[in-house]
Amino acid sequence: MLKIRFKDNKYNAVWLVEPKITIGRSATNALVIDDPLASDVHMEVLVDNEHLTLRNLIPTQPIIVNGQTVTGACELKPDDQIKLGQVELVVIDPKREAKVVAEESANVTQLRAPKATGWSLKANHTALANRVFPLKELNVIGRASECDISLAAAHLSRRHAQLQIIDGMLFVKDLDSANGTFLNGKRVAEARVKRGDELRFDALTFGVMGPSDDMAKTTVRQVPVKAEIVEPKLKPSPRETAREKAVAPTRASSSRAAAGVQPQSAPQENAKGKYGLIFLGVLAVVVITTLILTRK
Repeated sequence: MLKIRFKDNKYNAVWLVEPKITIGRSATNALVIDDPLASDVHMEVLVDNEHLTLRNLIPTQPIIVNGQTVTGACELKPDDQIKLGQVELVVIDPKREAKVVAEESANVTQLRAPKATGWSLKANHTALANRVFPLKELNVIGRASECDISLAAAHLSRRHAQLQIIDGMLFVKDLDSANGTFLNGKRVAEARVKRGDELRFDALTFGVMGPSDDMAKTTVRQVPVKAEIVEPKLKPSPRETAREKAVAPTRASSSRAAAGVQPQSAPQENAKGKYGLIFLGVLAVVVITTLILTRK
């Protein structure tokens, strides 16, 4: 079922019920409009289920529907706008309008919702029943009701301390409280807070929950091993091979000389052995001849 209402929501909407509703200045109409150009009963809307027909009962005073002049009758649909003088009306579908309102409300809620930071405080005091307090980017803790985290503790200052997240890291700052702010049992004016630390505001203690402290880790970067470049061996040319063969004996002689060995060729050694045998033979003949002549 559809409705008709003032565009500016000045008054409540009227249900478009069968068989019809009337609109005009008279109080007897379903929708009363107050405009000098309006007659007592100026128009009517015929209703057949959700099929609507607008009839102008005063043809001499036209009605404007979606910018078009209507002196007789025309069909109406949801979101159509009707104007008579300074009065503007609109046909609405309550279901569709409720859906739009819900979506707009959800979008506003999402925009207003605090951005998740991953940091929170878990109460260690029995009076707070281990409550967990998610932290925004900027938080004020104290006894005052306007604080982001308001705690009804007698010895807590109205604005006791401030918790702020900068570049993913959590910092605490004491706001000149009477009884101090303590980090792991040590009173601090301002300090960085890490996951697992204990914060105490007067007598109320909290465990800190948050992301891991990657800044405290040392990473070892492996140095890439350079690949050894092996140059391909080129096949020596015939000229180079002949040169190597010629130089090889000279290299061998140099090696023996360095080791203190005198090089000797095989033919020279054989010749010396032969001459030695001849000398011994001649010597033997001389000795024998001398003995024979001596005896005669």
